[in-house]
Amino acid sequence: MVPAIKLNSGFDMPQVGFGLWKVDGSIASDVVYNAIKAGYRLFDGACDYGNEVECGQGVARAIKEGIVKREELFIVSKLWNTFHDGDRVEPIVRKQLADWGLEYFDLYLIHFPVALEYVDPSVRYPPGWHFDGKSEIRPSKATIQETWTAMESLVEKGLSKSIGVSNFQAQLLYDLLRYAKVRPATLQIEHHPYLVQQNLLNLAKAEGIAVTAYSSFGPASFREFNMEHAQKLQPLLEDPTIKAIGDKYNKDPAQVLLRWATQRGLAIIPKSSREATMKSNLNSLDFDLSEEDIKTISGFDRGIRFNQPTNYFSAENLWIFG
Repeated sequence: MVPAIKLNSGFDMPQVGFGLWKVDGSIASDVVYNAIKAGYRLFDGACDYGNEVECGQGVARAIKEGIVKREELFIVSKLWNTFHDGDRVEPIVRKQLADWGLEYFDLYLIHFPVALEYVDPSVRYPPGWHFDGKSEIRPSKATIQETWTAMESLVEKGLSKSIGVSNFQAQLLYDLLRYAKVRPATLQIEHHPYLVQQNLLNLAKAEGIAVTAYSSFGPASFREFNMEHAQKLQPLLEDPTIKAIGDKYNKDPAQVLLRWATQRGLAIIPKSSREATMKSNLNSLDFDLSEEDIKTISGFDRGIRFNQPTNYFSAENLWIFG
């Protein structure tokens, strides 16, 4: 049984979930279905992943076969940058719910603290970062307060049980907390031994905000984007120190990295299309690392972030991001 984290909204969130980023639509339905069979109950999706219809089909299949009930699942999705204007939030959430075949999300997040000009879903969906689908970046004037107010209405209308943010840093989180009537239940961030972000974790804990870690294996998720750091850094799954720690507990490197996060109170959302790996990741909670081993792994910290706009865009487009 996967332990749960009690959110400040009063709901329980499974500590180990299944991430849906880069799950190809051609296999997404089967991947979600098989993950449910393997024991996963939390699924972390997003508009930008472009696979919500197929993921919803996997959920529907599992429910129809009686493997799981809807109320036993914890479905997460995210608001993309082009829908930050207040009047755009509810319509896109309703579309995403329809794509999933659901009446509500368990958790809905602001994907990035970046507001871009609206792109109608009939023109291009998911819209991506560029207004023209190629190279043009057009910012929106929507403030985070405007967007968050619209997010709060989702809770009032029963479209999402909890709301939260993703890829926010301390200053933005502090600002949001000044005016939030509904406090963010979770903060989802890139988190791995090369990017520990301990001060941000301390802030979230002090404010009663649960933290979900993504990209737990560091550069592994980003090597395909030809990022310099992702190419040069030692892959964590192949690191001799991580392997040695795993050997001590008779665990593989992935389980060590995941346990390093969960033992420190974070939720995790690894993914795999392989059934054996699905089960291995899900069962990464059945041992405890020593404090010395946790300290050793945390010592890998380089403050290196892979998932940021400066790693994706040309110099002429970066002015929008400061």
